[in-house]
Amino acid sequence: MKTIKIISALLLISVVACKNQDKKTTVEPEVVKEQEALKAYAEISIKEGGKWEGREYIGGTFKNVTEVKVPAEHTDHSWFIRYEGPGWESSKVGYRMYLDWRNAIDIFGKVTDTMVLSKIGLDGFDSYHEKSDWGMDILKAGKGLGIGSIGRFYNGEVLHFKKVDSTFAKVENSLENSIVITDYYGWSTANDVIDLHQELSIKPDKRYTKHTITPSKEIEGICTGIVKHGVNYFAKESENKKWEYIATYGKQTLAEVPDNLGMAIFYEVETVKEVTEWEHDHLLLFKPTTSEISFYFLGAWEQEKDGIKTEAEFLSYLDEKLDELNKNNSL
Repeated sequence: MKTIKIISALLLISVVACKNQDKKTTVEPEVVKEQEALKAYAEISIKEGGKWEGREYIGGTFKNVTEVKVPAEHTDHSWFIRYEGPGWESSKVGYRMYLDWRNAIDIFGKVTDTMVLSKIGLDGFDSYHEKSDWGMDILKAGKGLGIGSIGRFYNGEVLHFKKVDSTFAKVENSLENSIVITDYYGWSTANDVIDLHQELSIKPDKRYTKHTITPSKEIEGICTGIVKHGVNYFAKESENKKWEYIATYGKQTLAEVPDNLGMAIFYEVETVKEVTEWEHDHLLLFKPTTSEISFYFLGAWEQEKDGIKTEAEFLSYLDEKLDELNKNNSL
């Protein structure tokens, strides 16, 4: 019952804010208290009451939903989904995934340890690119994968999700974790068409996201990666060859916030065929399979509350998590 009560409070915050985008929103103290008690949260918010004009959704107000089938008209910058896709967060960091052909995962850097996603993108669609009292969008994905998203490496480039028959997304929240589930049906790349199921899960007070994917067909080149921004790159192997990581660290946040950000992906060695790169990303290429593949990714921003401030601290943190993975096979 407590989980339902907390989720209802968060939905109320979003609905109230949507109805008051042009004036100051007030929320009952009890609702605020419920929201702040939650240490992990996932949401997806779409517009209702407007209409499609070509590729853009005009008018309407945002409403949180637990699941959505992405309209055929939807693409990048259609103004239909708040901050362009589902979001998930812990007390330390937030993430969002572009629920369109790009499929990249972006990072919301947080300077507070409270839940903030329900407030983002209500005072101007892309206002999160500017510093606010909760933090801001800190990663530029560009033509890359962002951090930990999925693509297909083929003929020397990463192919995104430009050809998909249909896309479904839903969110689940509990006191144990928050999850974003996405199903892509009829994902066409090169001469292959597959379905792809993916789950993104975050735990309270943790930086990392567990990403689990299940392809419907064995094909070469399914990959994940970290977008390149010309900073230090690291790759760490383990003696037991069970788990390893790739990572970057340096001044790779958006130009308005030139400070340090660390990004990393932990991967199970037996699932990966090759560690490589292309123009825009450091890449992990998975072995062809129809079995589940799980890996972990994270962002660590120096402005995070009680955050990691130096490269040495970041690498020490990664080594600690790598040891935990090699001992327990999970985080």
